[in-house]
Amino acid sequence: MNQDLGAFLRAYRARVTPQEAGLHTGGDRRVEGLRREEVAVLAGVSADYYTRLEQGRERTPSAQVVDALCTALRLGPDARLHAFRLAKLSPTAPETVDQVSPELRQMMDAFPHAAAYVTNPAFRVLATNAAAAALIAPLQRPEGILSTIFLGDIARDYYTNWDEVARASVGALRLATGFTPPHPDVAALVTQLHRDSADFRRLWDDQSVSGLTLTRKTIRHPEVGVLHLNYQTLDVRSAPGQQLTVVTAEPGSPSADALALLATLGTPAYPGRSCRG
Repeated sequence: MNQDLGAFLRAYRARVTPQEAGLHTGGDRRVEGLRREEVAVLAGVSADYYTRLEQGRERTPSAQVVDALCTALRLGPDARLHAFRLAKLSPTAPETVDQVSPELRQMMDAFPHAAAYVTNPAFRVLATNAAAAALIAPLQRPEGILSTIFLGDIARDYYTNWDEVARASVGALRLATGFTPPHPDVAALVTQLHRDSADFRRLWDDQSVSGLTLTRKTIRHPEVGVLHLNYQTLDVRSAPGQQLTVVTAEPGSPSADALALLATLGTPAYPGRSCRG
């Protein structure tokens, strides 16, 4: 049974209104989103077939059907990719490795005005340059950054826009669950956070999915104060599953000066901080 695809379809069906889908309906409705029958009509499948998909009883939808459902549910690029992965219609990727290539490390160290770090699909930091080591040191714990975001108060003090960071992190983690084969750290992390964090449960059960791209974050760093930063996250094509995050500040700004200062300070010895990869 494919319960993951069914839960995903149900969540996104509930978000699309008949008006957004171009349907004209009248009278009282017991649901805010689309009915199953309406999704079936929009996707060109039978209501019974779509019901079986949502209930996990239909395990082998065709690419044409999944594409039609993605269009009917108005899915964005990341959500569409995730739907295909859940339907087992994406090719199997090479197994993710947690070793960072020497060439990538060399490139990261060559960034003169940026912090750069590499993470695995569970967002455990595998390698940093000097600025990144100092920048994320307050968040580094043996269990990883994502655990720090949801367990305890450290991240809520560090990120002034914690709500946005938390939602984006969960969306990206859900995208990582669709990889085939899955990274062993991802399922364990989801289980732990779903059990221990009410905030994580709320965001995870929402079924939202999105990759990390370009985001702005304002952090409160214990060594250099408030920084306004741009985070750009890129897939490492030579090591599927790894992601390179490059952090920059507006040139000539106080945040740029603070980021440069962090690169010269070395890594502060915060309790429980894991070492550079």
